[in-house]
Amino acid sequence: MDALAGHILIVSGSPGSGKTTIAAALSRLPGCKKVHLHSDDFWGYIGTGHIDPWLPESDAQNRMIMQIAAEVAALYARNGYLVALDGVIRPWALEFYQALGVPTHYLVLRTSVTEAVARCQARGGDSLTDPEVVAELHAQFADLGPRERHVLDVGGLDQAATLDAVVAAFASGNYRLD
Repeated sequence: MDALAGHILIVSGSPGSGKTTIAAALSRLPGCKKVHLHSDDFWGYIGTGHIDPWLPESDAQNRMIMQIAAEVAALYARNGYLVALDGVIRPWALEFYQALGVPTHYLVLRTSVTEAVARCQARGGDSLTDPEVVAELHAQFADLGPRERHVLDVGGLDQAATLDAVVAAFASGNYRLD
């Protein structure tokens, strides 16, 4: 992973795919300096005027948040950090990263919808647990067209096996954005 210092590693997927757990684990691996950015936090900073990001009327807000996340990630990367950024980052948001001039990799973790819903419901608290919303967001990652090559199937894998698969995927260079 040290060879990826100064790079942005986007760990995406539907809710319940393991992206936050894996991005946090990536940031704690030994070696170069690393930072974990959780894109959900950027929505949480909105005190008044917050629109749930899965609602159709949230498009302008979502675009703004993705641009902010990209710019913050780039600032860390330009200062030599390996940035593990997680979130429900759909292919349309990649334009913000491609414009940065910072090496960026995009990896979509994919599980079954049943596994994603079960993981979300097991979390509880203020996490997203509505099975209909989770299933709808899962469907948005079901067919990524030309970005399908950025998918890593992690269904049924435990955390250690998923982390190993993600590290190998990023190290391969196959998930780097053009």
